[in-house]
Amino acid sequence: MTKKVSAFLVVVLLFTACSLVPFTNRRQFKMLPESMLANMGLTAYNEFLSTNLVIPVNHPNATMINAVGDRLTGAVVEFMTNYNLLSRLNNYAWEYHLVENDDVNAWCMPGGKIVVYTGILPFTKDEAGAAVVMAHEIAHAIANHGNERMSQQLALTMGAIGLDIAISQKPQETRDLFMTVYGVGGTLGTLAYSRQFEYEADKLGMIFMAMAGYNPERALSFWDDIAALKGPTIPTFMSTHPSSADRVEAITKFMPEAMKFYNPDAPGTNPTTPKRVPLKVKKIVVP
Repeated sequence: MTKKVSAFLVVVLLFTACSLVPFTNRRQFKMLPESMLANMGLTAYNEFLSTNLVIPVNHPNATMINAVGDRLTGAVVEFMTNYNLLSRLNNYAWEYHLVENDDVNAWCMPGGKIVVYTGILPFTKDEAGAAVVMAHEIAHAIANHGNERMSQQLALTMGAIGLDIAISQKPQETRDLFMTVYGVGGTLGTLAYSRQFEYEADKLGMIFMAMAGYNPERALSFWDDIAALKGPTIPTFMSTHPSSADRVEAITKFMPEAMKFYNPDAPGTNPTTPKRVPLKVKKIVVP
């Protein structure tokens, strides 16, 4: 294949593989089937859980993570329903676990598989702080940032071939790329999300936590604390989610919009309010 033909195919893909990010309506380039990414995510997620210590659900911290997860995922389903985007959750079957790990990290796989490391709890401090982190990671998944990042890398390194071809021809390289993009394993950080992705995840995350009954202003105090961290050993989460004065300023600027979604009486926010039950969505079908 000549360079001209290859370049032409890439240009065609750029125009045919575009979609819109929810709420921000930014056009994004993603050429990978979400169902295939969800299957890869499920495999990686199960492998991770099988080799790490999962905190029992009756432990107070795990109970808290599950409560936050229930409220956030219910809000996500509500948000996507309101914007006629519920079909984008067809491959989602929500799960969340707290894992014993000193790394300061959390991630959400395509398909709604969420893991929070115990090492991040001293930084989140409370339930609302945990909601900031989990909502932010969920927002990356909902916005298909991982798909976009993988599509960009495949286009650069493998000539914009499909994921199925990449898996068959270069299985280890493709798996490593997937794990890196989604923040699992020792290669975390080499493909950190762009500032644009981070800003989008901030906005969507604040909306999700607001709809779930968490005051989005907690996001501002969390990222303020992160921005204040100094020293030679900044935790991984902070290196892959860079905080700066510009970011805090952007969060502050968006706060009035996020507050429009704030529902302090959202289901699950107090014992007298019935717990939100997310709408049923299609389960992942693993071939």
